Amino acid sequence: MTSAVPHPHFTALYSKHHSWLHRWLCAKLGNTHDADDLAQDTFTRILGRSDLTVLVEPRAYLTTVAKGVLVNWFQRQSLERVYLEALAALPEPTAISPEQRMVILETLHDIDAMLDTLPPKVRQAFLLSQLDGMGYAEIATRLDLSLITIKRYMKQAFLQCLLAMEDAV
Repeated sequence: MTSAVPHPHFTALYSKHHSWLHRWLCAKLGNTHDADDLAQDTFTRILGRSDLTVLVEPRAYLTTVAKGVLVNWFQRQSLERVYLEALAALPEPTAISPEQRMVILETLHDIDAMLDTLPPKVRQAFLLSQLDGMGYAEIATRLDLSLITIKRYMKQAFLQCLLAMEDAV
């Protein structure tokens, strides 16, 4: 198996700014371990980008990309924390194995990522239906939208769920 050779502009960007980005992330996170991972994630996101040759402010660009990585990381941490709190509240006989816990966490992350692909109003309507058990007419009233719009939103959300399930298989 052959591996791709990074573009020289990427290599230069990495060499010149990795230490700086790592320090910046350490200051944001308070620990070097997570900063190591997120610095690598940041550079992984831009690997193969063709517009690196025209960067005027590379640190500003890296900061913008790193902030997106940080937001995703914080969302993931929050999701895991809520899940683990709910899991801890379960009675002992219903506790699950570490393997089951990992599968559930991965599934939750996949669902969260799928929901992030939906437009905000579609996501809101879908969550009101699925988590709050609201009917379409009730959602339409709550969001001040027509019933046909809510039905269209729900169709869009369910189609996205199906696509996500197909990608998982």
